[in-house]
Amino acid sequence: MNIRNQARSVRLRHTALAVALGMSITGGAMAQSRSAGTVFGTAEPGSTITVKSKDTGLTRTITADTQGRYRATELPIGTYTVSVNGSQSTTRDNVQVGVGGTEVDFNAQNLSAVTVSANALPSIDVSSVTSDTTLSSTVLNQVPVARDITQAAVLAPSVIPADSRYGNSVSFGGSAASENAYFINGFPVTNALTNIGSTTLPFDAINSEQVITGGYSARYGRSTGGVVNVVTKAGSNEWKAGALVTWTPESLRSTRRSIYYAPDTGAAVAGQLYLDRSIVSDTSTTYGTYVSGPLIKDRLFLYATGEWTDRSLNQGSARGTSPVAGYSKYDNKSPRWLVKVDWNINDSNILELTGISDKTGQNIDRYSYNFADSTHGTDKTGGFRYKDGGETYIGKYTSYLTDDLTLSAMYGKQDIVHYSEPFGYDPTQVNVSDARPGVPNPVTGLQPYSTLADPEAYDKTDGYRIDLEWHVGDHDLSAGYDVLNSESRAGTTTSGPGYTWTYFHTNTGETDQGGFMTTPNSDYVAKEVYANGGTFKVEQKAYYLEDRWQLTDRWLLSLGVRNDKFTNFNSDGIAYVSQSNQWAPRLGFSWDVNGDSSLKIFGNAGRYFLAMPLNVALRGAAGSTFTDQYFTFTGIDPTTGVPQGTVAINSTPYSANNEYGQAPDPRTVTAQNLKSHYQDEYILGMQQQINTSWTWGARLQYRDLKSAIDDQCDNRPMLKYMAEHNIAVDPNYSYSPDCRLFNPGENNTMLLDLPDAAGSPELVAVPYSAKDMGMYLKRRYIGLDLFLEHPFDGKWYGRIDYTISHNYGNDEGQLDSDLGQQDVSQTVLYDHAELMAYGGGNLPNDRRHVIKAYGYYSLTPEWRVGGTLVAQTGRPKQCLGYYSGSDAGAYNPPQAGTATGKDYFDNYLNYGPYYHFCNGQPVKRGGSGRLPNDIQLSLNAAYLPKWLPGLTIQADVFNVFNKQVAQNVTELGENGGPGVVYSARGRVISYDAPRSVRLTARYDFSL
Repeated sequence: MNIRNQARSVRLRHTALAVALGMSITGGAMAQSRSAGTVFGTAEPGSTITVKSKDTGLTRTITADTQGRYRATELPIGTYTVSVNGSQSTTRDNVQVGVGGTEVDFNAQNLSAVTVSANALPSIDVSSVTSDTTLSSTVLNQVPVARDITQAAVLAPSVIPADSRYGNSVSFGGSAASENAYFINGFPVTNALTNIGSTTLPFDAINSEQVITGGYSARYGRSTGGVVNVVTKAGSNEWKAGALVTWTPESLRSTRRSIYYAPDTGAAVAGQLYLDRSIVSDTSTTYGTYVSGPLIKDRLFLYATGEWTDRSLNQGSARGTSPVAGYSKYDNKSPRWLVKVDWNINDSNILELTGISDKTGQNIDRYSYNFADSTHGTDKTGGFRYKDGGETYIGKYTSYLTDDLTLSAMYGKQDIVHYSEPFGYDPTQVNVSDARPGVPNPVTGLQPYSTLADPEAYDKTDGYRIDLEWHVGDHDLSAGYDVLNSESRAGTTTSGPGYTWTYFHTNTGETDQGGFMTTPNSDYVAKEVYANGGTFKVEQKAYYLEDRWQLTDRWLLSLGVRNDKFTNFNSDGIAYVSQSNQWAPRLGFSWDVNGDSSLKIFGNAGRYFLAMPLNVALRGAAGSTFTDQYFTFTGIDPTTGVPQGTVAINSTPYSANNEYGQAPDPRTVTAQNLKSHYQDEYILGMQQQINTSWTWGARLQYRDLKSAIDDQCDNRPMLKYMAEHNIAVDPNYSYSPDCRLFNPGENNTMLLDLPDAAGSPELVAVPYSAKDMGMYLKRRYIGLDLFLEHPFDGKWYGRIDYTISHNYGNDEGQLDSDLGQQDVSQTVLYDHAELMAYGGGNLPNDRRHVIKAYGYYSLTPEWRVGGTLVAQTGRPKQCLGYYSGSDAGAYNPPQAGTATGKDYFDNYLNYGPYYHFCNGQPVKRGGSGRLPNDIQLSLNAAYLPKWLPGLTIQADVFNVFNKQVAQNVTELGENGGPGVVYSARGRVISYDAPRSVRLTARYDFSL
């Protein structure tokens, strides 16, 4: 008899398994983005184990192997009865199966027949090597948290809110906000264009939200941050329905903290009001309903839900050069729905179909606003109408081919539109501006818009995957193939008929650009055409192989390898980046120290790759048109502002950068053999059950960004190559810095169009060595997570996490929170080497200490209270300015005769206030202190009256102490030149939201 199994079997948990609905389980998921669970354990060798869903009647019957082990995979999440039929008959009732592994042991029972209505789920999942937190629908509804999947993810350790300029986004373990992956029912729904944020769904449709912070298996990839995996609710054999309404009124919200210019800058506006937030008004109401039940009992099930949110927001714009600025009224409509159909074709074959709609409509009306008396006009001056979102459809088929062989296949597609329409837009009118100095009445026209976003912009995603799992002795083998295709149309075009007019004055007779001549001391007008964008695609393919090897009863080893391929296409459908044979090994282990799931030590090491999103092509590989044609004129239309009597100065349009609509040669856009963005991660952790009421654990995580992609705009290596190879500088050839994608800190080779000695152009392989470029790459994160958890015992549930970490280096990742720059993989950081001087230090997502706590308590059967706490140290600050190094302004080009001193200064030392210098002194990254500590406490209370079972009335109070702490500040310290203080230096960009109250009434009932 196995002593370990005997000890485990007699140590039955007496806590009702149904309480697992309220648990937040750490380390519980076997793999990323699973929408199914696993039941495993031990029993008498050769005995028959029956796993039956109490929700749908789905039944799986499997046989324990010669060592008594059994494993039922790809089970729809829900409540099950697990029974064994051998020399002994035993049943475990109310076994809750989530996205992780659920252990149910039957070995060595001394009773011939036992029915246990108890918790067969250990607090610790010894079958997992992943680091995650799973938030059940119970937790999401019973603690005060925003009805949003991204904000809910902040409850997980090592997850913090990202810079507010990236919207609703988070950072995992020091990564940038664009490095995360989002899934709904196993299908990726991450924003395809920028990789920031995701599609969402009716919040009450969430069954569980799994937040993976590291260590997932080779089955999944495409994330160097974290994963948010949502599994939706599904129908059962009982018809149910419900409705809710939530109301967040402005009348119960505290006054917002207004934004002022920093008082100590010495600027003329120091200490003055910048943004009056006291006039903001924001009220939202959400209505929701659902119905769920069997279309055919035990076979066909339906879950359908809809949610409508109506939000009214009024606010003024920031102070500008004029005391009259804009006042805006926002009217947001967000109708969302989800339908899920589950068909148990038979006990061996399951089909799941999910449809999701996530559409939003927004009308913005703009009015004049006067800062002096905080009043706004009543006549509409402008506005926009927006439509965003679309529909997602997912199909998944699961077949239990044998007891030991399971096949799953998934296909999904998503169509998202991005439509915008300006208020009062007349496409026949031309935008007119006047750049003539000292004109008392500058010319304007009837067209207020100069450029517009592509009104037909969209994102499309489709993909499929096939997975096969095979249990062989001590091995659980899995293999699969995964394809994801994305396409976006995006861009900008000139308003009206496709061009604008700009009036100029010339003293010398020379035009603004191009060197064309007209009469000295005269006026002329430029006809400008601008358009960029197109349709871009990214193809991602991968295959993997993984072995979960049960070395002994107590040791599990997970061995996996994944191979990713990424291909990015420009607007002409030509690949400009193709990255293949990207091998990502994964190694993990789990040690059940005592053999009874009371103490687990686990570890994980892996490599993770990430593709560039679609907007990289928009910036770097798309065709663009940017031309000017100059005219003399005899008059100006007094109404439209359009010039009259025009005569062309240059017969054909001129483009300073040769932008005539053609896409750049895709071979010249990136370095040859460009490596993907990838990261190595190492995790060592433990979890221990102190007793039946408490569990604690610790995890040490280390992340090292090994390769990144950014753009560089430094042509000095090219000029050096030309000098070394006796290629003369052509005075008619543009050597101005062009930006190209490369791997920072590595030796790169660029294919460039250089004139040879004979004057004919050819592509030349030019080395851009790391030494010549003077750059390196570093982003590291080391963090220790500690947690203490009290599972729900019928009375209360609670959890507290503490993380001490350090995020440091010279590169945040794909984004640049220094400036709030959203050009993914195309930040200002590496444009040339001088920008990176003194650039190492504490990165923007370095929050050294973070405490999180959440839970709920049932005071009586009718009253419940809950709370959440998120306390974190402030973000590092810095001061950016103009280059103040020893060679600033010097006539000292790197290669004599290859560039003028002025070009060198303008291109590399006078790029703007983006250097790590301020007040003439170097300031290292994050070297200007920190913002204040941020402590956010939220509380709620719920009333569940006995006189109407199913009714819940709840009030959530967010930010109880009204701590409106600065989330970020303007880090540009100079403007106009070294030592010239920027008036916005240190000005707050955003504060925490003020105290607010959300009121909810919910009614659930059986039909």
